[in-house]
Amino acid sequence: MSMQPILKISDLTKTYASGLQALKRVDLDIRRGEIFALLGPNGAGKTTLINIVCGIVTPSTGTVTVDGHDIRHDYRATRSRIGLVPQELATDSFETVWTTVRFSRGLFGCPPNPAHLEKVLRDLSLWDKRKDRIMTLSGGMKRRVMIAKALAHEPQILFLDEPTAGVDVELRRDMWALVRRLRESGVTIILTTHYIEEAEEMADRIGVIHKGEPILVEEKAALMKKLGRKQLTLHLQAPMAEVPAALADWRLALKNGGQELEYVFEAGREHTDVPRLLKRLIELDIAFKDLNTRQSSLEDIFVSLVSERQGAQA
Repeated sequence: MSMQPILKISDLTKTYASGLQALKRVDLDIRRGEIFALLGPNGAGKTTLINIVCGIVTPSTGTVTVDGHDIRHDYRATRSRIGLVPQELATDSFETVWTTVRFSRGLFGCPPNPAHLEKVLRDLSLWDKRKDRIMTLSGGMKRRVMIAKALAHEPQILFLDEPTAGVDVELRRDMWALVRRLRESGVTIILTTHYIEEAEEMADRIGVIHKGEPILVEEKAALMKKLGRKQLTLHLQAPMAEVPAALADWRLALKNGGQELEYVFEAGREHTDVPRLLKRLIELDIAFKDLNTRQSSLEDIFVSLVSERQGAQA
């Protein structure tokens, strides 16, 4: 991977004539060949950001370069390096699948390449539908056509805006597999989603955007590790007034009026700490009726980040 980011976004803002500030200030570098997931609630600015990079929306301030080319001064060069699969389906086309993807390739000034188009259609399980008119296809097939169109001109960067919103599980899996293959072939993929499991499944790095600004950009593994805490809850037989001094080795808290003892530990350490704790409880004759564990997911992380933010703004 070259160190030069394939996409560099600096000091980007967007305020619409209505006064709506869609992007407050975005600085973001996307590395060549990574899968980057941009997470955020609807209205956070994810689509605005993509539309600016793709030249559909003009930014208020800031610069964006794609593979070293400025999106405003060298629009053709930058746009031809980008494939975009938008959120909404264009579904009214009388054209066939084949004609549509061939036209899409030509639109970017690429010479005909039937072999490439065939490969794209086969990868998307569309080959046997190539002669069908788009309007006759199911929603899932239409979505596949949108991806085929975006890949027709062999882009270096693929944007997937909410790729699996309202998509059946089979298509979701197919898309994830396709994204991985594309990444192996050197394509950089940026997906926006509010499905946390999609980011957890797919991404190398995750950016969280809230109210028009990124509040966190982090390697997924590091993020999961940092926040990958597990929590063990022991439901006690008899409520306790305080945590006994003999249990000071563990980070314990009493919850629910002293009826529950909660232990939060880093994922990966439980094989040493939990058995020791249970052994100690038995030695101290502290009886519990039940115990359960839960692990923080990206969802918990996301919710806590956004609520911290809102707390800070309140």
